[in-house]
Amino acid sequence: MIVLLAATGLLGQNVVRELVGRGIHVRALVRRPLDVPGVEVVNGNILSYEDLLNAAKGCSAIINCAGTTDMKLKRLEDYYPVNRDLPGNLCRLLTETGIRTLVHVSTANTVAPGTIQFPADEKGPFDLPPFNRSLYAQSKMEGEKLLEEYSAANPSKRILVLLPGFLLGAYDLKPSSGQLMDTAYRKRMVFVTRGGKSFVPVKDVAKAIANALEMGESGRYLITGRAMPLKDFYKLQARTMGYSQIVCVLPDFLAMAVGYLGDFLELLGFKLIFSSRNVRQLLYQEWYSHDKAKRLLDYKETLVSQAIMDYFLWKSNKA
Repeated sequence: MIVLLAATGLLGQNVVRELVGRGIHVRALVRRPLDVPGVEVVNGNILSYEDLLNAAKGCSAIINCAGTTDMKLKRLEDYYPVNRDLPGNLCRLLTETGIRTLVHVSTANTVAPGTIQFPADEKGPFDLPPFNRSLYAQSKMEGEKLLEEYSAANPSKRILVLLPGFLLGAYDLKPSSGQLMDTAYRKRMVFVTRGGKSFVPVKDVAKAIANALEMGESGRYLITGRAMPLKDFYKLQARTMGYSQIVCVLPDFLAMAVGYLGDFLELLGFKLIFSSRNVRQLLYQEWYSHDKAKRLLDYKETLVSQAIMDYFLWKSNKA
C-alpha cells in the first residue's frame, strides 16, 4: 500500500492513475473528492500530522506530490506550510511508522539552469539567478534541505527527491500549467518574453515517480524535458491544435516595465502574478540534463506535442 499526498492536483491525478494501472494499492489523503476507481480515499489535511499518521498506517511507501505554487503570494512564509514544513513532518512520519521509502516531488527550479552547451545537472547550485529570488523555489529548497539532512542521518531510509520541469497534460483541474496554454489558445496574436522552460509531459513524470518506488537510491533526480523558448512553445501548440497565430517577443525593458508596474500594484494591495520577480524568471532559458533519471529510474521522454493534445482533449471532454 502506498500513501499518496496531493492526489487531486495535475501531477497527483496522473500519478494515481499510473500506480493503479500497475496494480499498486493506493491510499490517497485528500480534502476533496477523488473519482479514480481502485483508490482508497482518506479524508484529511496533509498539514495535520495526525491525519498523515492515520493515512500512513500499514503503508510501505509515501509519495508526496504536494506543493504551493501560487505566484501571487508575496511572502516566503506563505509557501512554508506545504513546501517546507510538510517535508519536515514526513521525516518524523518515516521514523515513527518505520516506512522506508519516500518519493518527494520538488522542482527543477532549485537547480540554477545551465546552457544549451552545458545543461545543469543535480549538482548545480541554487544561489544563482533567476530562481534564487523565487519565493516558491526558495521554500522548496528549504524543504529539500530538511530531507537531505534526515537522509544523511538515516541511511537505511530511501528518500528520492524528484525535480520536474514544467508539467503539461491532462487532469489539470485548477488549471496550473494549463493557464499557459489557455492564455494563447486560438488567439490571433500573443506576446511573450524571450525566456523559456523545460517542458515535460506529466505522464512521463508520473512513470518516473512510480519507478522510484523500487528503482534508484536516495538523492535528487532532474525529471525534465524539452527546453524551448515560449515563442517556440506557442508555435508548437498552434501546429499541434491546428490554428494560425502570430507570436511576438517583447523587448526585455518592456517586459520588466510590466513587472515593475506589478510591484507598484502589489504595494496597493493587489495580488498579481506579473511582479518584477516573476517576470525576470521569464527572461531565462532552462537547460537541464536528466541523464541520471534515465540511467537510474528508467525515465523515458515522450512528445511535448502529445501532452498539449492530451490537455486540450481532456478539457473538451470535461466541458
